[in-house]
Amino acid sequence: VQLQASGGGLVQAGGSLRLSCAASGSILNFNGMGWYRQVPGKQRELVAIITAGGSTNYPDAVKGRFTISRDTAKNTVDLQMNSLKPEDTAVYYCRARRDSELYWGQGTLVTVSS
Repeated sequence: VQLQASGGGLVQAGGSLRLSCAASGSILNFNGMGWYRQVPGKQRELVAIITAGGSTNYPDAVKGRFTISRDTAKNTVDLQMNSLKPEDTAVYYCRARRDSELYWGQGTLVTVSS
């Protein structure tokens, strides 16, 4: 399983970015997929998840600003990020779970300037 994340970059506070995660196979084979982020010196944290059934969940820090979606035909999971804040600056990782197995993408850097 390979996950390829893309879409990171530099954006001003209040702006938007869209991240995309492309899987090497059908995303329906996974129990769920999600986006996580990490800043140096801190633990990786959940940003958004989408289950095999299509249910989504977000932590309070991004709820109402971020939206996770999937395209089962393209085998991609996207993260639309709006109203970005400087504290959203991090390396964002795509993750897939199949039973007890976890698969991670390579990460894409998002930098939000104030």
